This record gives sequence, structure tokens and C-alpha cells, in this order.
Amino acid sequence: MVNVMMGLKGSGKTKKLLKMVEEAVESEDGDIVFIEATSKLIHDIPQKVRLIDASQYDFSGYDFLKGYMTGLYCANYDITHVFIDNLLKITCTELSGNVDSFLKWCESFGKKEDVKFTITISEDIAEATETVKKYLTTT
Repeated sequence: MVNVMMGLKGSGKTKKLLKMVEEAVESEDGDIVFIEATSKLIHDIPQKVRLIDASQYDFSGYDFLKGYMTGLYCANYDITHVFIDNLLKITCTELSGNVDSFLKWCESFGKKEDVKFTITISEDIAEATETVKKYLTTT
């Protein structure tokens, strides 16, 4: 399952995402990973969640992010949910076809390994491609 929350900066996506993380900690049996662009949320994420500060690594695009997440999963098969806050900032990209292929990869990987993905994209929802719209959530 892939869920995308999209909206301009300051629209409340991260606040909603943090609430979803807390709910996941309470309701899911597996391990949870939270990837963010910086470490500003270090005090907001429950200790049970594996927080990854992308600024500590060279997340230079979607291929690197896919490889990184695959490696995380290979090292810990108990991961059941990956939260990614501010996808475009983490990958240093613009909203483009690469987002589409990344979301499709997440869906495929998630089905195969039983991992959920919840992702925020800081961009005007009017700019969403048809593929991105497929994954949009109103939560």
C-alpha cells in the first residue's frame, strides 16, 4: 500500500504524518522507519521508530533511495511501514516522471514484501500527475 499526502509547504502534511506514525506504532506489529530530509523531527518521532536523517547520506535521487530502502529491508525483515517526509527535498528532484516510477516501485516492493509506504510531497496538488493522484490520500 502506498499513500501520498501532497500540498504546499505549511499545509500541515508533516503534522498529519506524525499522527499517522504514532497510530502505526500503536497498531502495527512490525518495525517502522521514518526518513526525513533533516533531523528536525528527532524529538517528535516515537523512540520505537527508526529515524533516518537523509542529510547524513548522499540521497542523490530515486535509485539511491530505492537501494537504501532495499538494504534496510534486507537487514530487517520486520519492517512493515516506511514513512518518507518531503520526498522531493530528500531526492533533490522536482515533481516529474521520476516520482511516478518511484511510487510504482514502492507499490511493487510493498506488495512483494508486505511493507506500507506513506510519503509526503511538498508541491501544489494541482501539479499532481495521474500516477501521483492514484496514490493520494485525504487523511
